Amino acid sequence: MHVHLIDGTYELFRHHYSPRNNDPERGAIRGVLRSMVWLLEQGGPDGTPVTHVGVATDHVIESFRNALWPTYKSSAGMPPELTAQFHPLEDALRALGLTVWAMTDLEADDALATAAAQAAADDRVEQVVIATPDKDLGQCVVGDRVVQWDRMRGTVRDADGVFDKFGVPPAAIPDWLALVGDTADGFPGIPGFGAKTAATLLTRFGRIVDIPTDPTGWGKGVRGAARLAETLAERRAEAELFTTLATLVTDGDIGTTVDDLEWTGPTEDFAQLCTTLDADDLPERVAAVLEAPADPGDVAL
Repeated sequence: MHVHLIDGTYELFRHHYSPRNNDPERGAIRGVLRSMVWLLEQGGPDGTPVTHVGVATDHVIESFRNALWPTYKSSAGMPPELTAQFHPLEDALRALGLTVWAMTDLEADDALATAAAQAAADDRVEQVVIATPDKDLGQCVVGDRVVQWDRMRGTVRDADGVFDKFGVPPAAIPDWLALVGDTADGFPGIPGFGAKTAATLLTRFGRIVDIPTDPTGWGKGVRGAARLAETLAERRAEAELFTTLATLVTDGDIGTTVDDLEWTGPTEDFAQLCTTLDADDLPERVAAVLEAPADPGDVAL
């Protein structure tokens, strides 16, 4: 069994800002719904049938992290026609029969991280596929058991891929983000620390808290070490806070188990919903997926 976890917030943004979207009021909902049907039809990155799937969304953009850092990402400035589509999207995904985590205090990323940890601990699960290019989720990657799938680029990133991309192992991604900053999430990082320097130090010492205060202990290859050490010493508290902001929750209360993720088909309301979205072809396509013969290699629950 493979478990597929979908970043619904990313999908909604992607389809809303697609140059092909000529319907700003509901086009993103239709686009995400079509994307999910395509996923059920085509399977995962290696063609593995998608039998167990969950989608996480930011039902409320703000989270507990906004109380920790004043400029953390929020709904301020977001187009109202985009924010208005979150709740209808969740209803549409449920009508398709998918498990949806509509997050409020926690973020969609936290739900994905929790679900990934939950599935990875289940011996019945062969692989967990997190469908998002978001670098935050790189911290959830475990060997080739939990991987990231960028559906747009058709790439899969395992633990070695995370290291190749960022220069640090998955577990160090929160510390790496704390140093270099994350503009998408609204925190700046520590001045002077670029991606390469951050990766060099974290590869050597593992965590920010373990980076020596004395730069003579940093080793070779760190330009401006004395200046950077002084900056880090002055901003240790910020670095620790940014690490907290970047660290995803892996034990959140998402109210589901792996068994709950099994897709068994749409609800009775699905066809009517597709009509309201001008997507009348989808019910027939979904029916074809349900009628397709089961993969003999698939593991039933």
